Amino acid sequence: MTIIEEEHFVDSIADALQYISYFHPSDFIRHMSDAYAREESPAARNAIAQILINSRMCALGRRPICQDTGTAHVFVRLGVGARLKTDQPLQDLVDRAVARAYRNDSNPLRASIVTDPLGGRKNSGDNTPAIVHTEIVAGDRISVDVSAKGGGSENKARFAVLEPSDSVADWVVDTVSTLGAGWCPPGVLGIGVGGSAEKAMLLAKQSLNEPMDMMALRQNGPASPLDEIRLEIHDRVNALGVGAQGLGGLVSVLDVRIRTFPTHAASLPVALIPNCAATRHLHFELDGSGPARFDPPDLGDWPDIVLERTADLARPVDLDRLTDAEVASWRPGETLLLSGTLFTGRDAAHKRMVETLRAGDELPVDLKGRALYYVGPVDAVGDEVIGPAGPTTATRMDRFTDQVLGGTGLKVMIGKAERGPETVDAIARHGAAYLIAVGGAAYLVSKAVKAARVVAYEDLGMEAIRELVVEDMPVTVAVDTRGESVHQTGPALWRRFVKDPAPA
Repeated sequence: MTIIEEEHFVDSIADALQYISYFHPSDFIRHMSDAYAREESPAARNAIAQILINSRMCALGRRPICQDTGTAHVFVRLGVGARLKTDQPLQDLVDRAVARAYRNDSNPLRASIVTDPLGGRKNSGDNTPAIVHTEIVAGDRISVDVSAKGGGSENKARFAVLEPSDSVADWVVDTVSTLGAGWCPPGVLGIGVGGSAEKAMLLAKQSLNEPMDMMALRQNGPASPLDEIRLEIHDRVNALGVGAQGLGGLVSVLDVRIRTFPTHAASLPVALIPNCAATRHLHFELDGSGPARFDPPDLGDWPDIVLERTADLARPVDLDRLTDAEVASWRPGETLLLSGTLFTGRDAAHKRMVETLRAGDELPVDLKGRALYYVGPVDAVGDEVIGPAGPTTATRMDRFTDQVLGGTGLKVMIGKAERGPETVDAIARHGAAYLIAVGGAAYLVSKAVKAARVVAYEDLGMEAIRELVVEDMPVTVAVDTRGESVHQTGPALWRRFVKDPAPA
């Protein structure tokens, strides 16, 4: 019998979580590079370029790809001929590894897990507990898949029980068309079909850990009925014209992974779980010889990309001298380079601000004429001003936006993904604007931050309000003062352009 030492198991998971925080899988980089080469939408191509540049910077700097360093998911397959030498529950061992990885002094990862989801929602402080799935299998080894799943893409998970004669492809395409850009496309769609409700969801999540092969499938053509469905979904989703970050374009999805399981004759359970541009996962096996070892990827996998920063392509903006006339001159799809002072604020900060405004009290910061960035950064290390600081999904702030705009005089908001119709109306009514930074380019964005300090709600941790001084922070105008949204006009334009699914 193979004996696996407890510490070898814990060390391997902890090292894997650190590894995937700054190394994209090589197959993902190849597929994203292919998308960059094929994309014809300038705005979407620029977004993909930022994602690839950010990815290479993270690989070199060993810092997180995304500020949302994810929920830790660990799939453990224990061979019947292997024994894990421990008297501790498996969950406790995994949580020890997660806590070690997320509290690593040289590369701290953001703790996003809150306890008591129906109550106080207090942050656990170390991103525990992890989501652990265990299976007893043949063999004499322990096989482990480790992934870190971001909240933006996880929030777009969907499930349905279809009629047995229904088309899975139709349901997936129709569903993706309603998801917006909060899942940070382009990414991967994980699909589970069959079993039961919980089994289908598990299949979808497991499929996201499989190697990507859509480039080969497009080139060689399908070799099975399952391949045919994958290719159909891939082409039809891309024909929706959503594009990178929802800006409109040819490439919205890089790969489609499907797992199936036998099911009841009267049922067709189907689950969909997207993975974002911060796709992070790693597989390893333990055979009793020691902890797993992970080799860095070949930096030659990343394309050589230089972002265009000429005045013809991006307009410089001084945030400390914003005027109504200047904000009103911005147009959807336009690239801006922000310099000056902005503030940060996410869900918890917005909730407090609205409660304060309703009570008739004064806010701890003056937001009149200012910009507010929806971000919860990673802690800084070394000489960093701030850790990776990419945008969070702006839709979650929609419920607060009208009151915050009206009560503070806030002029500009920065996040990712689309805003709801009522919020777009509020933005126009208050003469404000909404800008997007690229989700999945957190380290790149952080390099534009020259100073940072907490100015309010320090007890909220990563959700505290910070004052940032930025220089040439790249953003795209998403909603202008007239209420025109690039998340409506962009995909509509490219949906008309792509009349038929892209050829294999």
